[in-house]
Amino acid sequence: METVREKVESKDLKKGGGKESFVSITVEEMKSFYRYTHCCQLLHNDILKKEDGPLLAAQIGSELHKQFAILPGGRGINGHPVIFLPEFPAFGELPEEDLQNVLHYLTSVPSVAASGEGFILIIDRRLDRWAAVRATLLRIAGSFPGNLHLVLVLRPTALFQRTLSDFLFKFNRDDFKMKVVMLSTVTELHAYIDPGQLTTELGGTQQYCHDSWISHRTAIEAFALMVKTVAQTLQAFGTELAETELPNDAEATLDLLHKHTLQKDTMKEDLKVALSQGGRLLACINEPLQTDPDYSMTQDEMENLATVQRLMGQLDETETAFDDFWERHRTKLEQCLQLRHFEKHFREVRPQLDVMFERLSGFSEVSISPAHAEHVLRELSSHEEKACELMDLALSLASEGERLIENSHYAEDSIRPKCSELRGVCEVIGSTLRSKKGLLLRARELHHALEKASEWCEDGILLLANQPVDRCQSQDGAEAALQELERYLDTAALHTISDRGAICCQYEAVLNPQLRDHMDKVFQKQSSVQEMFEKRRVSLKKLAAKQTRPVQPVAPRPEVKSPLSSPNPERKERRYSADSALCKKGESPVHNGGTRHASLSEEEENLAVLRRHVMNELLETERAYVEELLCVLEGYAAEMDNPIMAHLIPSTLQSKKDILFGNMPEIYQFHKRTFLKDLEAYTDCPELVGRCFLERMKDLQIYEAYCQNKPRSESLWRQCSDCAFFQECQKKLEHKLGLDSYLLKPVQRITKYQLLLKELLKYSKGCDGADDLQEALSSILGILKAVNDSMHLIAITGYEGNLSDLGRLLMQGSFSVWTEHKKGHAKVKDLARFKPMQRHLFLHEKALLFCKKREENGEGYEKAPSYSFKHSLSMSAVGITENAKGDNKKFEIWSNSREEVFIVQAPTAEIKTAWVNEIRKVLTQQLKACRDATQQKSSDSPNPTSNNSSVSLSPFRSSAQKNQRKQDEKKVEPNPTSEGNSCPSPKHKGWNKPSLSADASEENDGFSSGEDPMTSDIEDEVVKKLAPGKYSVVADCEKAGPQELSVKSGDMVQLIREGEDGQWFVKNLRSGKEGWVAAANLLSLISESKSSQSLSSSDGSVSGNLSTSSSCSETYTSFSDIKP
Repeated sequence: METVREKVESKDLKKGGGKESFVSITVEEMKSFYRYTHCCQLLHNDILKKEDGPLLAAQIGSELHKQFAILPGGRGINGHPVIFLPEFPAFGELPEEDLQNVLHYLTSVPSVAASGEGFILIIDRRLDRWAAVRATLLRIAGSFPGNLHLVLVLRPTALFQRTLSDFLFKFNRDDFKMKVVMLSTVTELHAYIDPGQLTTELGGTQQYCHDSWISHRTAIEAFALMVKTVAQTLQAFGTELAETELPNDAEATLDLLHKHTLQKDTMKEDLKVALSQGGRLLACINEPLQTDPDYSMTQDEMENLATVQRLMGQLDETETAFDDFWERHRTKLEQCLQLRHFEKHFREVRPQLDVMFERLSGFSEVSISPAHAEHVLRELSSHEEKACELMDLALSLASEGERLIENSHYAEDSIRPKCSELRGVCEVIGSTLRSKKGLLLRARELHHALEKASEWCEDGILLLANQPVDRCQSQDGAEAALQELERYLDTAALHTISDRGAICCQYEAVLNPQLRDHMDKVFQKQSSVQEMFEKRRVSLKKLAAKQTRPVQPVAPRPEVKSPLSSPNPERKERRYSADSALCKKGESPVHNGGTRHASLSEEEENLAVLRRHVMNELLETERAYVEELLCVLEGYAAEMDNPIMAHLIPSTLQSKKDILFGNMPEIYQFHKRTFLKDLEAYTDCPELVGRCFLERMKDLQIYEAYCQNKPRSESLWRQCSDCAFFQECQKKLEHKLGLDSYLLKPVQRITKYQLLLKELLKYSKGCDGADDLQEALSSILGILKAVNDSMHLIAITGYEGNLSDLGRLLMQGSFSVWTEHKKGHAKVKDLARFKPMQRHLFLHEKALLFCKKREENGEGYEKAPSYSFKHSLSMSAVGITENAKGDNKKFEIWSNSREEVFIVQAPTAEIKTAWVNEIRKVLTQQLKACRDATQQKSSDSPNPTSNNSSVSLSPFRSSAQKNQRKQDEKKVEPNPTSEGNSCPSPKHKGWNKPSLSADASEENDGFSSGEDPMTSDIEDEVVKKLAPGKYSVVADCEKAGPQELSVKSGDMVQLIREGEDGQWFVKNLRSGKEGWVAAANLLSLISESKSSQSLSSSDGSVSGNLSTSSSCSETYTSFSDIKP
């Protein structure tokens, strides 16, 4: 098909990747366009042929309605149009403009041919005077706009006026400058004009209604104006369509097609309206014929009818041409849209094919072991699935392009090369994939053959080694052993490799140096084993041929009875002793080592693959997370500052963007600019990504502020979730989920990290970065705990001070609490025997808060509990008793020398232990700080040594020492044993050490106050060991064997001697029974009989002395990690 092509350079040509847009117009399209524009031009010219004429009837309607001049439609004998001026007494008073407008309009109504013949003017002045007649003729002579053929005047009928007119007309004839005929009666008028062309007023038969004539003229002219407008619009629209440049992207093409379709529909609607109006106008013109078949139309009516019919025909022809042209234009735009979609998909698929080809090309077709071959095949299979999907997509795209060509697409020259390119690349990828897979299958086949041959050799060596030597001394035994060897040698053809040259030729494509060396070793092993078998056959044949005295031949490793009887490496080395004797290179041990190495490599590679999967998930989810944050910030947060959207924002939401989104912009900037790039740097070494988390751990603490603001954000969202602003933003973003789901993303993300780190840690055991991963996981969990604690902390109400002054929040949780108060000399227990108080405790570095948990109301984050502040204890005045009332879930917290005692019961023993340990850490740190200050002060004084501050490690003390101690003490102080002394003994891991009482700390004069028992090696050695003596039991223990001893809480026991395996011989002083008890159990069962102790850090002490509380003998405190 012939085409006229205009090559248009695209405006957005890109460097190295420019594209060109071709606008191809076929000859048929050009003919259609010219035919269409020709019809529009004809229609337009037909309307405009009298464009220089007078005004329209609608514009001079008031002058026409005066009826001083009419055009009844009659014609003279020679076809001259007749204009009739009826009786109009005020004719002389008419404004000149009105007369000119009406005469100009009336002379423009007949056709051009009729107007050229000249007009006949009939002036009816039968009731007027000659002066008026003369004035009318003079006025008409001076202002008639058309060609005036004849003027017929019906002169006045009055006798005087008629006589006067006859006389004066002769004298004034020349003044009129036109042919004027004076008529006395209408009968004389009939001599000039047929009565059928005259109205009844002039004695004719023509029916004329002036109002109907004006109405018809107005309708005809309105229709002509509408047709003119339609013609102009159609011509302009056709020109626009013809000059439209095809867009370079699918979206613009679709918009253009939609725009042009709307314009076409408008054009069609205008044509429909014009045709409908024309039809009604034709019906109106033909109405007299419908009512009276004998009705005879005037010449003007026939001209009007012909004009409307001609316009209707031209409209029909124009509509047909327009439809044909539009259909071609629409087809062109649809083909352009198809082309843009095809090009877009081509640009998407083509790079993916290149990437897939590069990946497949990077696959090694050789392998080092069967396991490695299987692994590479699995990897290749996974890529094969993706490659097949991608090739299916590419081939489908090529088929789509070929269908476009079959449907006569205008861009065939652009589509066909792309289709060929797609098919060619798919063929190359398929060929590469088949080649790689074939080579890997051959490599795996070779590996299996070599492995099979190697196993046959090993089994042969075992067979030789396991043949009983004594049985071979007899003829029958030798024959049996010989037959066994023969049977085994018969299997060689099925298991061994015979022709090395053939193997090298067959598998040449996959034989790398490493695999070739392995094959050489297998062939060498086969040769050695066959040589061993041949020598054994010769020996056995000799034994079977003659009966001789039994001798003891040397057999390869005769002591081995079963290949599975001993798994140790020494046996494996002896297993190949015969092979080593015959094969000096020692292939078997090397081979076994290689097998173990291959197995280990396979396991490590599998772990590496799993680590890569986790790392890929981390990176992919991180990128998606960053995109989601950007989407929220641009689609919601930025729109809150958009003036166009301001009217949709409710008053409750205005100026509250920071509350709704919190510090999400800060989180986005950190992840976009820093964290994502840091993570991507560890793509190839996922096991080291823990370092990235550790380096950015402080930055990740920004999530704490976001989570603290989340309840306020949630509350604000619930108030405004139904507003039009959020709905409009969600509609623009095309999100299925609301904003609340995206506001939850940061909370979900910070919890996701610990799951991914756990997965990485699981697959990175023994790797270089395992410690960093463990530390990173612990740090992330710490952040989550801090976030959780802070969520509770911000819910505290009623506390008058500043919570930030209390130091870092260490722990928080709910407990049952009893209180005891000592007033004067009387001890009053408040609520101790009644229902406990439910309190939520917040442990800070400097204070312990007691709060009451309020009921949870609302939904979501509004359901978070609130806490009413009730009481606080300064940690500088607090002491603890680890076991209270014999319940392993209770402990005591007291202050001011037990003026206030709080008995706290935890939900579980584990929670109790965690709290006790944490409180101990706080008190120990405070006490150590005080001691350091005291030591610094003592070093500056002249007498740094004091008898009252000496510390003893002896288990007993004298009465004098006790009395002196009591006199010197103003306040009961706790044992300042450091946390370092509370670590479990290495010999009995998991058990606690015994506590040192204050009695045991005052008899050793070898330590001054300047020496810190917390760091004393001697004290450590004493604490780590049990010593013979009497102790009280604080927990029940049932015996596990017949020689062991059972004890119950409250019993007094005596440690007599230490036995072997960590056992102590113990006597129960209450029951008198004796038996053995494990030392590890004793560490958690006993306390020293003379006192029990508590840990405190009170305001009044900085010396860190050890003391007792004899009034609280039921309590027990060991400065160790006790787990009841």
